[in-house]
Amino acid sequence: MLTLPILLLMLSVAIVGANSLVLSPIAGSVAQSYDGATASEVMIASAVYGVFTAISALFLAPLADRFGGKLMLMLSLLLLSAALGVSAMAPTLTILCFAQGLSGVAAGMALPAAYGLATLVAPKGKESETLGVILTGWTLSLIVGVSISAVIAQYVHWRGVYTFMAVLAALVTLSIFATKAWGNPAVKGLPTSPLTALRVPGIGRGLLVCASYMVAFYGLYTYLGGHLQEALGRSTAASGLTTLFYGIGFGGAVLFDRFIDRYGADRIALYVFTGLALTYLSLAFVSYSFYALVFLCLVWGGINHLGLNLVVGRLVALDKTQQGAILGMNSSVTYLCVFIGAVSFKPVFDSVGFSICALLSALCIVPAIIDGALNRREAMATEEKPT
Repeated sequence: MLTLPILLLMLSVAIVGANSLVLSPIAGSVAQSYDGATASEVMIASAVYGVFTAISALFLAPLADRFGGKLMLMLSLLLLSAALGVSAMAPTLTILCFAQGLSGVAAGMALPAAYGLATLVAPKGKESETLGVILTGWTLSLIVGVSISAVIAQYVHWRGVYTFMAVLAALVTLSIFATKAWGNPAVKGLPTSPLTALRVPGIGRGLLVCASYMVAFYGLYTYLGGHLQEALGRSTAASGLTTLFYGIGFGGAVLFDRFIDRYGADRIALYVFTGLALTYLSLAFVSYSFYALVFLCLVWGGINHLGLNLVVGRLVALDKTQQGAILGMNSSVTYLCVFIGAVSFKPVFDSVGFSICALLSALCIVPAIIDGALNRREAMATEEKPT
């Protein structure tokens, strides 16, 4: 089922994801290139990237509804390639921050366009399975992208990391342009915006589930490394093992996406989000056992993959003429929740530790569980109505 268009969409997600993740592990090397800069100051560029991604997703992603997802994906990847090239050559930290801001503008358009195109390239009846394959681009960015970037930064130079990603983004853009099998990528609909998207029935509940899922994840994941190093005394390399197992679980769960297509998202969401809440509860109870945490990160990654598939797939299905605007709002909510999760969980982590943060994540998932129960009841009631 891995056709060329699906592969290109997966690589597009992987490139965007890699750029969003790669700066943190190489921040020390980057700081050495700028006199007087520290690793924490370098990470300002990452914050700038997040802000511009959220703004772009909100206001520019709807252009895909007007001009088609394929065109917007190509334009956004071209902009990303140029921005990554500027990042590679940035003579000052200010220029690096500017370049990462441009990368954020590109990412805010690229992700909604890629997710929206999933419905065009998916075989009939395998929409969720296809979306799941495309979402494994995040696994590639987490495991392969970050790992390769660390090697390039160590043995070549950190500038080589951004050069490599810039070239890859350009090659993917050319491949998308040359590939014909995209269904009917030009929607040619009316102009859309966040205001028109907010009038789509069901979007309020869909975005609430998105926020519930994202705050729970980012709030806890942000402090996993700190817990492993400070509370368990593990090295950075050992801490990376949890990220590896999370990524393996996230990618491996693509084998189960077909069950969403088979049984329906409305029927299965309750079980997935309940399982996710139970995983957070389990993380709370085994937080002082390193090997138990590593194993649960594998489970966490797998269930999170299914949860993300449900979140994005539900929003994609709300209104095909406004997919860009709707998925742009999804990306904006996601990046807002990165900030909310990190800020709101910090005092909890500092005062009472990782275990209570995990319990808080389980609590954050409750709205998604309630929504899943309501959707399941509505689906069953519809099926029981006489025809």
